[in-house]
Amino acid sequence: MAASELYTKFARVWIPDPEEVWKSAELLKDYKPGDKALLLHLEEGKDLEYHLDPKTKELPHLRNPDILVGENDLTALSYLHEPAVLHNLRVRFIDSKLIYTYCGIVLVAINPYEQLPIYGEDIINAYSGQNMGDMDPHIFAVAEEAYKQMARDERNQSIIVSGESGAGKTVSAKYAMRYFATVSGSASEANVEEKVLASNPIMESIGNAKTTRNDNSSRFGKYIEIGFDKRYRIIGANMRTYLLEKSRVVFQAEEERNYHIFYQLCASANIPEFKMLRLGNANNFHYTNQGGSPVIEGVDDAKEMAHTRQACTLLGISESYQMGIFRILAGILHLGNVGFASRDSDSCTIPPKHEPLSIFCDLMGVDYEEMCHWLCHRKLATATETYIKPISKLQATNARDALAKHIYAKLFNWIVDHVNQALHSAVKQHSFIGVLDIYGFETFEINSFEQFCINYANEKLQQQFNMHVFKLEQEEYMKEQIPWTLIDFYDNQPCINLIESKLGILDLLDEECKMPKGSDDTWAQKLYNTHLSKCALFEKPRLSNKAFIIQHFADKVEYQCEGFLEKNKDTVFEEQIKVLKSSKFKMLPELFQDDEKAISPTSATSSGRIPLTRTPAKPTKGRPGQMAKEHKKTVGHQFRNSLHLLMETLNATTPHYVRCIKPNDFKFPFTFDEKRAVQQLRACGVLETIRISAAGFPSRWTYQEFFSRYRVLMKQKDVLSDRKQTCKNVLEKLILDKDKYQFGKTKIFFRAGQVAYLEKLRADKLRAACIRIQKTIRGWLLRKKYLRMRRAAITVQRYVRGYQARCYAKFLRRTRAATIVQKYWRMYVVRRRYKITRAATIVLQSYLRGYLARNRYHKILREHKAVIIQKWVRGWLARTRYKRSMHAIIYLQCCFRRMMAKRELKKLKIEARSVERYKKLHIGMENKIMQLQRKVDEQNKDYKCLMEKLTNLEGIYNSETEKLRSDLERLQLSEEEAKVATGRVLSLQEEIAKLRKDLEQTQSEKKSIEERADKYKQETEQLVSSLKEENTLLKQEKETLNHLIVEQAKEMTETMEKKLVEETKQLELDLNDERLRYQNLLNEFSRLEERYDDLKEEMTLMVNVPKPGHKRTDSTHSSNESEYTFSSEIAETEDIPLRTEEPSEKKVPLDMSLFLKLQKRVTELEQEKQVMQDELDRKEEQMLRSKAKEEERPQVRGAELEYESLKRQELESENKKLKNELNELRKALSEKSAPEVTAPGAPAYRVLMEQLASVSEELDVRKEEVLILRSQLVSQKEAIQPKNTMTDSTILLEDVQKMKDKGEIAQAYIGLKETNRLLESQLQSQKRSHENEAEALRGEIQSLKEENNRQQQLLAQNLQLPPEARIEASLQHEITRLTNENLDLMEQLEKQDKTVRKLKKQLKVFAKKIGELEVGQMENISPGQIIDEPIRPVNIPRKEKDFQGMLEYKKEDEQKLVKNLILELKPRGVAVNLIPGLPAYILFMCVRHADYLNDDQKVRSLLTSTINSIKKVLKKRGDDFETVSFWLSNTCRFLHCLKQYSGEEGFMKHNTSRQNEHCLTNFDLAEYRQVLSDLAIQIYQQLVRVLENILQPMIVSGMLEHETIQGVSGVKPTGLRKRTSSIADEGTYTLDSILRQLNSFHSVMCQHGMDPELIKQVVKQMFYIVGAITLNNLLLRKDMCSWSKGMQIRYNVSQLEEWLRDKNLMNSGAKETLEPLIQAAQLLQVKKKTDDDAEAICSMCNALTTAQIVKVLNLYTPVNEFEERVSVSFIRTIQMRLRDRKDSPQLLMDAKHIFPVTFPFNPSSLALETIQIPASLGLGFIARV
Repeated sequence: MAASELYTKFARVWIPDPEEVWKSAELLKDYKPGDKALLLHLEEGKDLEYHLDPKTKELPHLRNPDILVGENDLTALSYLHEPAVLHNLRVRFIDSKLIYTYCGIVLVAINPYEQLPIYGEDIINAYSGQNMGDMDPHIFAVAEEAYKQMARDERNQSIIVSGESGAGKTVSAKYAMRYFATVSGSASEANVEEKVLASNPIMESIGNAKTTRNDNSSRFGKYIEIGFDKRYRIIGANMRTYLLEKSRVVFQAEEERNYHIFYQLCASANIPEFKMLRLGNANNFHYTNQGGSPVIEGVDDAKEMAHTRQACTLLGISESYQMGIFRILAGILHLGNVGFASRDSDSCTIPPKHEPLSIFCDLMGVDYEEMCHWLCHRKLATATETYIKPISKLQATNARDALAKHIYAKLFNWIVDHVNQALHSAVKQHSFIGVLDIYGFETFEINSFEQFCINYANEKLQQQFNMHVFKLEQEEYMKEQIPWTLIDFYDNQPCINLIESKLGILDLLDEECKMPKGSDDTWAQKLYNTHLSKCALFEKPRLSNKAFIIQHFADKVEYQCEGFLEKNKDTVFEEQIKVLKSSKFKMLPELFQDDEKAISPTSATSSGRIPLTRTPAKPTKGRPGQMAKEHKKTVGHQFRNSLHLLMETLNATTPHYVRCIKPNDFKFPFTFDEKRAVQQLRACGVLETIRISAAGFPSRWTYQEFFSRYRVLMKQKDVLSDRKQTCKNVLEKLILDKDKYQFGKTKIFFRAGQVAYLEKLRADKLRAACIRIQKTIRGWLLRKKYLRMRRAAITVQRYVRGYQARCYAKFLRRTRAATIVQKYWRMYVVRRRYKITRAATIVLQSYLRGYLARNRYHKILREHKAVIIQKWVRGWLARTRYKRSMHAIIYLQCCFRRMMAKRELKKLKIEARSVERYKKLHIGMENKIMQLQRKVDEQNKDYKCLMEKLTNLEGIYNSETEKLRSDLERLQLSEEEAKVATGRVLSLQEEIAKLRKDLEQTQSEKKSIEERADKYKQETEQLVSSLKEENTLLKQEKETLNHLIVEQAKEMTETMEKKLVEETKQLELDLNDERLRYQNLLNEFSRLEERYDDLKEEMTLMVNVPKPGHKRTDSTHSSNESEYTFSSEIAETEDIPLRTEEPSEKKVPLDMSLFLKLQKRVTELEQEKQVMQDELDRKEEQMLRSKAKEEERPQVRGAELEYESLKRQELESENKKLKNELNELRKALSEKSAPEVTAPGAPAYRVLMEQLASVSEELDVRKEEVLILRSQLVSQKEAIQPKNTMTDSTILLEDVQKMKDKGEIAQAYIGLKETNRLLESQLQSQKRSHENEAEALRGEIQSLKEENNRQQQLLAQNLQLPPEARIEASLQHEITRLTNENLDLMEQLEKQDKTVRKLKKQLKVFAKKIGELEVGQMENISPGQIIDEPIRPVNIPRKEKDFQGMLEYKKEDEQKLVKNLILELKPRGVAVNLIPGLPAYILFMCVRHADYLNDDQKVRSLLTSTINSIKKVLKKRGDDFETVSFWLSNTCRFLHCLKQYSGEEGFMKHNTSRQNEHCLTNFDLAEYRQVLSDLAIQIYQQLVRVLENILQPMIVSGMLEHETIQGVSGVKPTGLRKRTSSIADEGTYTLDSILRQLNSFHSVMCQHGMDPELIKQVVKQMFYIVGAITLNNLLLRKDMCSWSKGMQIRYNVSQLEEWLRDKNLMNSGAKETLEPLIQAAQLLQVKKKTDDDAEAICSMCNALTTAQIVKVLNLYTPVNEFEERVSVSFIRTIQMRLRDRKDSPQLLMDAKHIFPVTFPFNPSSLALETIQIPASLGLGFIARV
């Protein structure tokens, strides 16, 4: 596809802009070849006509699709050019707050001018072990890549950090070194990284200064080599420095400063030890006041001086040397104030007794007169004579400045040498990683010799960089077997040749320096003559004859020739140096002792910046002529040599590049200046990298990635099983020009712009599909909307019509009501009139109708009778006529039918009674019958109707008759009543007249009564209303009071509940914190214990190395050694003298790192002890005061203390008696032993004497221990009193009042709280341990006392006998002892014989019973069956012995028991088929037997051996999950057994009566329970570490990278830094791998019988690890933050939750640990536009911190262009809403966090007496009891 075809309407391009460098625009119409201008629409809304260059016809750069903007690697961009790079960096830096970006092999780092939380140890751990392309760009990724390549390829590495001043080079180098120190560890006694960091304040103070661009600009380059041993641990470092800017010592530009150290000295002038330096304000010195800016805002030079001195001390620079350094620096300042006065034009002089010079001479220890003379004179040597010549004032000033620069350079060199000595290691270096922190390309308005050297160095580095990039490209093409075509890249070798070749710029400069009258002008002319016409890279300015222009790789630079010669020579007079060498100040000559060549006017060190290379180990020896030639080396020559050495070092290593970019010159945070950025990108070679990449095939895809991304462009028939062939076929169809792509072995290579074209095709295809989907969905939505609107309209119409109908109905009702009223009124009027008329009419009618009716009746009667007669007559006539006719017809029919029947009969006979005929006949008959039946029914109906009519007529007639008769009677009665009524009317009229009179009287009375009643009513109503008002007020008050009471009660209850809940939560948190702290201490203790064991083994090996041969030790010997004693044993005190008596020759050198750490720990413990002791003393004083105030209070436990004191006195008296007796015996033996030295018994007596002496010493030691323990117990019991006493409260109030005065209440309360907690726990533990130890000591003293008595008796008896009799007595004693033992054994044998006889009798009884049963069965069997069936042998069952649940073993078999049951037991072998927890049960049953025997030594020995053996097993096989799980389960079961059978009521609730009988009877093993609990915690932590090591490689691949739901997310284009593909290969882990591993863990734990609660805690920890690692990687991988990835994560989490449901572990709290990951996935999927969305996000993401939410939003990257990026304004809205949230600023979760573990008591229902011991365990020596 032609490039011009991409310039279509709406295509976006970049056009140059003077302000923004590049501006984005959009085409308004298609471009056609031949068009001279493009019609563009700018982003700000303006239209522009962009004219093309008529010569080149070059079109503007195309803009990348939005989907590619913000990529981690700039080479992933389809269009690789300057505007694309600049825009990508700007988007990442401003919008996403990402400061690191890859550009192929280069890491571009933009200085944010703000502290970012991306350099913590958690970030280091996240990047450790990761591939460089898998994580987001970071300096740690580059460091990890260098470290990995060093270990993998065994090749030295280099990290080249370059950039402008203030771009962050030093910080980047520091973070790289920190990474190496963290991931590799330090093999020496102190951390090298700490030492390098300690050197930073020194190097910054002497090598950094304030410039116009940076307040802390490094004015030198350095190369730090970090050395590693064979195990790739840091062993040392070495620093080389380059190009120190010496000219800054004597001159500073406006707004700049000299080196920091001078201002630090001036700020610290008031320090007593600095008085001798005679310093003052920095403005008083010429060398520090030229810039006019002696103070840096926000920097305290005095504090910085303190840091510098502290760093010097850390690096081993003594105080005397430090003061020497400061003396030299102060001397330089005073030397700068030395002034000269001109005598004439060729000579000058110094004023007499010049104070600055005298101070300088005093500080330097040199002669004033001599220095004064040689500052104003110089020595000239010719072949024959030597002349002393005066110099002018200008020459003297220059010589003074040269001397100051030379002294400072030597001092700088001396300090660097001492830093290297501090960083040097004696261990042999195996490999190294070098970190080069060097300046970038520089160009200013005035460029001199310094900029020339810097740019020369950058030319060399750029050449090396270009060659390396070119080499990598070539290797990639060859690896993929792509045809290699030469890529044209900028080769800066001509520029380098121009500078360093023969007759080059440096060569001509050196030659001009050798000329007696050489000057800058003559040198410039030589340059013009030599290079102006020959070299295209060299130019001459038009308006200057003292400057030249060089075309560097980055830009053209114009150099001013003025000062080049002087700076290249940097003249220092030899006589001045000799004066300094003759100094009485010892350090000053030391600075110059490494000079191997005399300094002459033509010799030089660097002006500007000098190269500092390593001093050779051996000085070179040569001829004097050669030495003289060596003396004439100039600064340029030296710099060229040092640069060549540096390039040789870099070429011998694998380089890694970091380019630091300064985003703006004002140090504003996250502000991007496009102009400055483009300048630096051009200067640092990033754009050249882009150009080289773009010249070839920059875009590279694997076949699988290409298929996954562009599957939408393929048809179904195009998809083949071979992915490679499929991709080839599709590409040939899509891109016709085959030069635009190449097929490699594993990848497809594309030219620049082709990926954008493919993305366009893909977007068009997806857009068409989207349009179709949108069309369908929009149609459906509009139809749905229409139907909804239609339903709404119908509803509205219904309601409107209903309303109208109701109105109309109301009108009709009213009209009808009016009509009805009218009707009834009219009806009433008419009815009255009608009734009168009707009454008269009815009378008339009645008579008339009666007459007419009678006439009509008679007429009807006559007619009826006539009709009846006619009917009967006509019927008879008709029937007669009918009957005659029917008779005749029937006869004819019969005759005819008979004839026809006869005919048919013949047919019927022939048809043989055909069925069909009968059917037809029947059908006809049925029809006829039905018709007849229907006729009969109709006639019946007619008859019934007539009868009904007749009855009705009769009824009507009778009713009319009755009615007329009743009317007549009524009229007669009404006539009589009218006559009576007329009489009554007259009487009633009289009564009415009377009543009217009475009515008038009552009305008058009524009025008066009503008036009175009204008055009374009004009064009553007023009273009632007032009472009602009062009542309502009272009710309202009552209601308000009740409401207030209820509210107060609610508030009080709520507050109390809240306080209770808060206190409960706080207590739970405190408990968890304490538990976590305790378990962390246990972890640290186990780590130190392992370290101690390792050191012990190393010391053993080192001791045994000189001895030849191999000494075999017993396999059980190691188990006999007690690694840690858990109780107070006698052996503990016996081991102490043995250890001290080891010969000193066997001592080995200690590990200094361990020694320093232990020493630090000891000091901390001593401080803690001192604090606790002070607190204890204070408490004791309080108690004394309280006792003085409360004398009547009874003493606490006074009786017990008295009893103990009496007991102690008794023990002391017994000990004294024993001691006296032993002394007497010793004297007696010593007196009698002299004449009997040669007797046979003398050696035995000596041995006995030694034993007695050791016993007596032991008694003394125990006595002292008892006294100490008793005193401590008494003091502790007196100190620990109830805290709620009045005395304590008053004392506390007094103390609080005192602290109020001092303002220390808060600190004291917190300290007191923690101290009290520590003191209480420590005192309680000490109390228990002391009591137990005291009891043990009492028992031991008693046993020793009995043993001593017995020994005394024997000695007394033996001493009274002669020597022969003594031997006889000892033999007799031994015989007696053996006899007693034999008697005991015989008694046991008799008991066993009795038991055997008893068992035999029982067996006989059982045999008889079995025989009887068999006889009874035989009787029921027939003889035939007896003969056929063979006789089977009878098994006689044994009666089980009543076991007690104990196991007996011999003391000497203890090690065998431990070996077989613990050390050699394999969970995968024998232990799989055992009862869960069987080793724990066996050990406990052994403990029970020792408890039953009351043998405390046996119990202690067994428990100690068990614990130590478990530790040894875990140390040996601690990385095996099954082993750790097996012993965690058994340790917990052993702990539960000790609790269940301890005899404590709290643990015996679930026991059976039989189990309660098995409780321990003699010993309380509570202390060992605590020890076992600690051991279980250590095993649990080791189990978690094993889990983490197994799961960690699976988590990222399975949870993030693998596409569980295939096809949801398309792969985005990637660059050279390839990320891990999300397509699952054979070797990658998937979610199923994680689930299978979880199933394996769960099944193993269940198989080992682990407690369910403990399994839940393990699962919770596993899920936390999965969630934390997944979230941490998500936060560090921009390519994972997309909508589709959020869906994948949520699906994966749902699978984990489903696993929890399957295992019934939903209540384990594991799901809650995944909540941050779930919320992060939801955050990727929710809408992120409006304020409502922001509010929803803030309420939803309560488990994520603000930093994590903002990070996810910044990293959110659309995978398809249909998605939208998160706007910066939306992210700021989120930050504003979350600013009040108080959460951790840490970005990543702590993946190493281990939840505190608890072991809930879980009693076993298994009966101990039923446990069988398998033979496979090899425990045949154990007997069940």
